[in-house]
Amino acid sequence: MFEISWSELLILGIVTLIFVGPKELPVFLRTLGKYAGMMRRHANDFKAQFDAAMREAELDTMREEMAAMQARVNAEVMGAKHALSDAATPPPSQPASVPASLKPEAEPQLAMPPMPAPPRMGS
Repeated sequence: MFEISWSELLILGIVTLIFVGPKELPVFLRTLGKYAGMMRRHANDFKAQFDAAMREAELDTMREEMAAMQARVNAEVMGAKHALSDAATPPPSQPASVPASLKPEAEPQLAMPPMPAPPRMGS
């Protein structure tokens, strides 16, 4: 991540030894280690909380998707039940239909013969 070479670490150690001194170096390194551990713990806690929040958000999304899917399935099942019940019972007021090939052809209309004129009276 930082790409520090051994020569750079050696220079850093020499500068630290000069500024801190040989007597205070163990105390300095212990304090530095303690603060580095605290930083690492805080980073791990933050990461754990972030991961938990992401899992919870994913679970909420999955719950919503499952509820929507369940509603769609319930609607389709109810539609299928209604279709089956409608198909199983014919409507009572509707007469049975007869195919066109079995219907009798229309009877031709007969023209009525003209009626004779009534007889005249008096002449």
